[in-house]
Formats: sequence, structure tokens, C-alpha cells
Amino acid sequence: MSSGAAHSVLAASAARAASAPVRVTGLGFVTPLGHTTESFDEALFNGRSAVRARTLEIDGLDPIELSVAACEFEPAAVRSGSRLPLDRGTAMALAAARDAAAQAGLHAGSVDPERLGIFWGSGLAGAGVFDDTTRALYGERRRMRPTTVLTVMPNAAVAELALQFGAQGAAIAYACACASSAVAIGEAMRAIRGGWIDAAIVGGHDAMLTPGVMASWHAMRVTAPPPPGAPGSACRPFSGDRAGFALGEGAAALVLESEAHANARGAGDATPFILAGYATNCDATHITHPDPAGQVRAMRAALRDAGIEAAHIGHVNAHGTATAAGDAAEAASIREVFGNATPVSATKAIHGHVLGGGGAIELVAALRTLAHGMLPPTANLHAPDAAFDLDFVHGDPRDATNLRYVLSNSFAFGGTNAVLIAGRAADR
Repeated sequence: MSSGAAHSVLAASAARAASAPVRVTGLGFVTPLGHTTESFDEALFNGRSAVRARTLEIDGLDPIELSVAACEFEPAAVRSGSRLPLDRGTAMALAAARDAAAQAGLHAGSVDPERLGIFWGSGLAGAGVFDDTTRALYGERRRMRPTTVLTVMPNAAVAELALQFGAQGAAIAYACACASSAVAIGEAMRAIRGGWIDAAIVGGHDAMLTPGVMASWHAMRVTAPPPPGAPGSACRPFSGDRAGFALGEGAAALVLESEAHANARGAGDATPFILAGYATNCDATHITHPDPAGQVRAMRAALRDAGIEAAHIGHVNAHGTATAAGDAAEAASIREVFGNATPVSATKAIHGHVLGGGGAIELVAALRTLAHGMLPPTANLHAPDAAFDLDFVHGDPRDATNLRYVLSNSFAFGGTNAVLIAGRAADR
């Protein structure tokens, strides 16, 4: 073989590896919709909202009425490998990851620890401990715990996950606001494709339902007030009367593996889902106002990464924050990439905006959509904004028996865009 031919073969092999699908072999989550696939699916496909009204009372300030989606979760029940006290969000991360690993059958001896990575995202890791700490210091004049830094640092969950699973490969925390966990998942996918690791525990969390953080989001005027008597209808993505989002909390974890690794340990046949494409970029135009052009570039780049056309996407899981500017920009970008024939849903109406953990939770929703061959409705969407020419799924779930690929958007403050494409392994 000539040197030119050999180079062509190597280049073709590298190209195949760089675009190879990655298996999803386990899922775990802690969400306002529950901790099991049964409870999650029931809420997802019936549009049952977990959003409730909460009154925030802070000394010296008028009471603030908020819409929030909280988890039924007891962090004290979660034990850490470090034996440190855990922030609520870190405890959620550990609980979700343990469930994902159990579903995947991932345990000591099933993977080379040097080939196992942790890729995790959070918008404001340690928010609960930080809020408690500042209140103790400035309000009660109490000394700080010596473990404070270790529980609020951005990679606290990553460190705990690495200890839990003995992961000695790359262990990286991503903080890209509302795109954090989607970026973490996509970058793990790239690391597996590149041959740097064989498997990764990925996902993200946020637990920001603390006084200081809730008051801060309220001050930005992007959160929806709870409608009297109907707090579950507060968040109304793509609706003509949308009024902002409801803050949520939670965590979601996935186990990702190369196809060869999953097959070698007998997990290949039991795992019908793949990550097929990913892209991330930055608008670089405004720190809070999204740019449809940047979102278009990200979606098209993810399609190229997956090696598919826009027509192959059977469903778009929209970022859908129910803010005036956010929904308008995303509706325009989806229309530019897909026209008006691809069905669109947004799930933040039922589980709230989990911020840095949202991309992971919404990818779980996309995978459950694939599992059932059914499209979830966008809750509270009774009258879509007349300016948005898109096929919104609302009212009842929609049958999608032949669904092959779904696309999930995560668009963040700071201009970071992240797009993930998932599919069925049998259809690739």
C-alpha cells in the first residue's frame, strides 16, 4: 500500500471514530417528577406539573411570591466517600449517579479505573451550603466550618463521584450556566470517541432553592409569579401569555460507554439508546439576550456531528424557558433549521428550570420519548404565541412509533449553546 493510500485509510478510520455513536447504558435521576422512570414518565406524558407556590420571607424585605419545583429528597440519607457533609445538590448528584451505575451494571472490576471518567455540570454548585454559610457568618456571627470550601467548590460533586466509583480518568466540572450538564455530556462523548476513556459517568445538578439564590433570580424579573389557585400553570413555554420560568432543582446522571466496551462487558444488547451528535458554541453577542444565529449554528453542527439531516430528527426537546426573549429566539432558530414540520415540546413547565442540571434532565426526557415512541405535550400551552410558526405538541401526547432521533437544546446566559442528539442504536 502506498503512503498516500495508507494515509487515506487512517484518515477514514479517524473520521469514523470521531463520529461514532456512544452507548447510553444507564440512567438515574432525582427530579421534582420523582426518582423512578414510572413516576417520571407519568408526569412527562400527562403534562403533570410539579410546580408549586412558595413565599420567600427575608427579614427587612417584603414577602416574595415564587413558583418553584422542589424534589422530595433527604440529603442526610446520602453517605459520601469523603465523609464530608454534603451540599443538597451534591447529595442529589451522588444519588442519581448510583442509580445510573446500578442500571448499567457498572461496578468495581467492570471497567479499568484509569479509563473511567467523570464529566459533570452545575450552574452554581454548593448553593445551599454557601447560602447557609453567609447567613451564619454575617447574620449570626458564627465561625465557619473548616469543610466549607470543600463543599461549595465547583468540582465538589465531581470529586465525590470519583471517590464513589474509583474513577481515575478525566474528572472535570463544567460551569456554563444553563448549558452546564449538556456540555458535560457532550464533552464526555467526545472523550470516548477520541479513545481517551472507555466509559464515563456524566450529567449535572443544581439545587438553588435557597433564599439568596431565589431572591436573586426574582430580581432579574425572569421568574413567573404563581397564578392564584393554579401554581402548576406558572411556566408556559411558547405561550402567548408566557411570564417566565419556575425555579427547579434536581440531578440526572447517565453512564456512557464506547460500543466496544459496552459489548465486551455484555451491556450492548440491553442498551438500545445512543448519543449520536453534539455541538457547542457561543453567541458572543450578549450575556443574557440569546442570538438565534448562534443557536442555528449549534443545531446544524450537531446534525453534522451525527451525520444526519434535519429531516431525520423526529422531535425537538426545546430549551423553552417561557421568557419573552428566550422563547422568541429559540422559535426562530428551530424554524430556520427544521421548518415547521418537526414536532416541538418543552418540559420545563412540569419540572421547572433546573439551570445547570436542566440539560441532563431534559436529555432523560428525550430518551424516555424514544423509549415509548411517544411525544410529550408542552404543559400549559393552550394558545401558542401567534408569531411562532412551529408544530408544538400540546394537549395530549402524540404517537411517534417510528421515531429515530431526537434533538435536545440547552441555551445559557453568557451565550453558550449546547445541542445533543440521541437515537436508537438499531437505527443508526
